[in-house]
Amino acid sequence: MKSALRTLLLLLLTPPLLSNLPARTPTGEVLSRLPRLILWAWEVPERLDFIDPQQIAVAYLDQTVYVGQAVRARPRLQPMRVPAGTRVIAVVRIEMPATAHASPEIQAQLVSAVLHSARRPGITALQLDFDAVRSQRMLYGDLLKQVRQEMPSHMPLSVTALASWCAYDRWLASMPVDEAVPMLFRMGKEQSLFRSREEGPLLREPLCTGSLGVSADEPWPKKLGNKRLYIFDPRPWSRESLARVLEQIEK
Repeated sequence: MKSALRTLLLLLLTPPLLSNLPARTPTGEVLSRLPRLILWAWEVPERLDFIDPQQIAVAYLDQTVYVGQAVRARPRLQPMRVPAGTRVIAVVRIEMPATAHASPEIQAQLVSAVLHSARRPGITALQLDFDAVRSQRMLYGDLLKQVRQEMPSHMPLSVTALASWCAYDRWLASMPVDEAVPMLFRMGKEQSLFRSREEGPLLREPLCTGSLGVSADEPWPKKLGNKRLYIFDPRPWSRESLARVLEQIEK
């Protein structure tokens, strides 16, 4: 009896082993703590040492992956500077002809290439930029699932999304991503569905409702709400271009 009581007291007084482990932050929470304003830094020389890292993050093109009979990765060739403490998102652009066939070997090479960016030191999140046509959706879905399984577990996974994917095509709903960023620029005839509506852009897919992708050289939707804004500029960012963006946000 005394032995049983001693064992019970030890169980009650000893904290569980799990309590000694650091708490893991969910990827969605990591994403929500990013600044509202995120500048896309594409394949041009960028000196962003003038930004406030508490207010602005940077999503930079880390590499472009070309998929054909083999997978070829082209790393970023242009220099980029950001202030210390800036949260950076590595973007992987995928280029793949609609007629290309992806064998299991090609898919494995593609996953490996994408993970190279996800494992860079100091990266806050990973974003994939792939304008997949309908015949490529299964490939893209498999890619996202494999990358999600093998990338750092604490790191958010973001994708850019064609506007149609967010408005009337729910194929992203089952994807293991933390956000899909609607690309509301360079849209052509669909722009009236997203820019001119008084009630805001036509976005039905829940993954698309937390952020918007816009361009500094095109009109923006009338209502931005409190969405996270990814902003593209075809020219290198400058103090002047950033000031114009901030003025637009404040309207």
